[in-house]
Amino acid sequence: MKELERDLGLPSVLAISIGAMIGSGIFILPAMALKIAGPAVILAYFVAGLLVVPAALSKSEMATAMPEAGGTYIYIERGMGPLLGTIAGIGTWFSLSFKGALALVGGVPYLLLLFDLPLQPVALGLAAVLIVVNLIGAKQTGRLQLIIVVIMLAALGWFAAGSAPGVQSANYGNFFASGVGGLLAATGLVFVSYAGVTKVASIAEEVEQPDRNIPLGILGSLAFTTLLYVGIVAVLVGVTDPGSVAGSLTPVAVAAEQTLGQAGVIAVIMAAILALVSTANASILSSSRYPFAMSRDKLAPEMFSSVSDRFGTPVTAITLTGAVMLLLIAFVPILEIAKLASAFQIVVFVLINMAPIAFRNGSEEYDPSFRSPLYPWMQVFGVISGVVLLTQMGDMALIGALLIALGSILWYYLYVRPRVSRDGVAADAIRRQVGKEAIETLDKEGSDDTHQVLVPVTKHRSEAYERTLIELAADVVRPHDGLVSVIRFQEIPDQAPLTADVTAQSAGDRAFEARVEALDSEIDVQIEADEVVSHDTKHAIVTHARNNDVDAILAGHEPLRLRSRLFGDPIDWIVRYAPCDVLLVDPQNDAHPHQIALSGDDVPYASLAVQVAESIADANDGSISLLCAKQQTNTEEYGDAIAEYESELAEQLTVPLVSGAIKTDGGQTAIPDLLVREGADQRLRSVLFDNRPAFPNPGCTTVTVYPQTERRPGFITQLFRTTLF
Repeated sequence: MKELERDLGLPSVLAISIGAMIGSGIFILPAMALKIAGPAVILAYFVAGLLVVPAALSKSEMATAMPEAGGTYIYIERGMGPLLGTIAGIGTWFSLSFKGALALVGGVPYLLLLFDLPLQPVALGLAAVLIVVNLIGAKQTGRLQLIIVVIMLAALGWFAAGSAPGVQSANYGNFFASGVGGLLAATGLVFVSYAGVTKVASIAEEVEQPDRNIPLGILGSLAFTTLLYVGIVAVLVGVTDPGSVAGSLTPVAVAAEQTLGQAGVIAVIMAAILALVSTANASILSSSRYPFAMSRDKLAPEMFSSVSDRFGTPVTAITLTGAVMLLLIAFVPILEIAKLASAFQIVVFVLINMAPIAFRNGSEEYDPSFRSPLYPWMQVFGVISGVVLLTQMGDMALIGALLIALGSILWYYLYVRPRVSRDGVAADAIRRQVGKEAIETLDKEGSDDTHQVLVPVTKHRSEAYERTLIELAADVVRPHDGLVSVIRFQEIPDQAPLTADVTAQSAGDRAFEARVEALDSEIDVQIEADEVVSHDTKHAIVTHARNNDVDAILAGHEPLRLRSRLFGDPIDWIVRYAPCDVLLVDPQNDAHPHQIALSGDDVPYASLAVQVAESIADANDGSISLLCAKQQTNTEEYGDAIAEYESELAEQLTVPLVSGAIKTDGGQTAIPDLLVREGADQRLRSVLFDNRPAFPNPGCTTVTVYPQTERRPGFITQLFRTTLF
């Protein structure tokens, strides 16, 4: 591979970054923001500049770590994964398209000060010309860009210096008349003015001394442009009558006319037209690269990465971008275009601030020469402030950003996911952290003392059925020298009073107690038997468990009949309201289990399921195999994380751990003696369908565990388990 010569010094970096920012932010948006916030628009520009600092620092850091691969989309896709990479790619593409449309719609009014022409047709015509220019491969040179920047700065400097003596302090009266809400709304609107600050990162491979010049170029240009914006807007507000500029399509020209006369107006018009046409052209050029880059990463159809043999340009990508710009110019009001452009830019900057956190926690190869100060608080501040600004952007911007995000997510699941099997470093880092926390939780909960397990008998069962439940309960409490309470619950009609005659023991009751207590010495676990009579068995079970400090209820639970599915199963009520763990057993054999399968839809496995499987395996000199019903894309990162989790789990267990299913012959999965799995949250369970295990085949006893409320994972942890494993 040929290497690019790094020949862009700090002055070039500053010129590129400043040139990418100065445009609609100063020639168009001040009048719109002034209408929203009044004189506080001056502060809005300053606040917006401050809120960009976290993203500027984050982008500087990532650019020095990966100077050979630039671009916001690249960083977010590699750091956060294909899903957020898809959102960032599509969001940035739309943001740049909106910015290009804003530049044309906002730049044409300056041209119309010289020529009497219709605004929208002229904007559409200019857009069409720029699209054709990009299609045939013409591009602006670095020298032309530098000339444009010099002309803009000269014109704006003349405006600021020449107009400053005419500033009237009275024009700053009622500075906060629109309140904090108006200030934040204006800040969100002008946020797009700083969108180009990180553009230099996309050419990081051409910058000499990137570890020094990229951070200095980005932060220096941001500081310079912020002060320039604040100074020019302060002069603009100070030299015009209150409210006279608010809503104007050519605010700088209006102000220049009052202080510099016709010559000042001409200078401003020329600078504005050059800047805005240059911005629109750059927007088409840069935004078309996003579908092009996404196509190469298989996040978009292959046709977007095709290059014309005749012109040497990505014709399809440029055509799509141009079509979007034309539609925006034709049908969307300029204020809404500005809000949409800022909204999408805020979303992208939020993702940029999240990416360094992902890289630092998930990639050993990430070694930036420049590191953001105040990490991670600077990035957290950038994320929170971005979200707050989004809430102040108005319904149109919020709905637009939401629709683009939802559309991107839908596109990912329908198109990208079947074609792409890779993880971002953030997903890998969070996945490993969730696995470690699960091991720590298992270690902590495994130190609990003695346990008491309640085995409720509610129906006349065979002695073999009862014995299976009792033996499993004994296996659970044996490591802690615990107690198994086997209680026969008898339910009588509500009309019948609970008198002494119904509580008197029958011959069957005495035989039950004798039979159960005889197992005490045989199983070598303390066992006691009793009977309880009540009007409502499920309430009686929960009450007994609460009054006797029971640690777990172990009950038989066969597949539900239709009546229980339609009208509810009493055991569901017990699971929801029990003050302890609940273990539901579907006995299929009465043999001592040796091969225990630990199953789950998600990894890591619930600590209660692991503890139960370990206790049963230990009591029967058995082993545990790990099974997972979910079909996860086997990326290399996923496989490494699972291997790390299984290794740590094996170290934690006192019994042998077999990774994957137990094989017999022909590569078929053997049926284990017993399967332990975590039950679904009963609040989310369907009443029409029984949530039975996906495997193994019939003939295996199944233990479904339901941890008590305080042992269940929180919403965020459960979300990570569901999405990352």
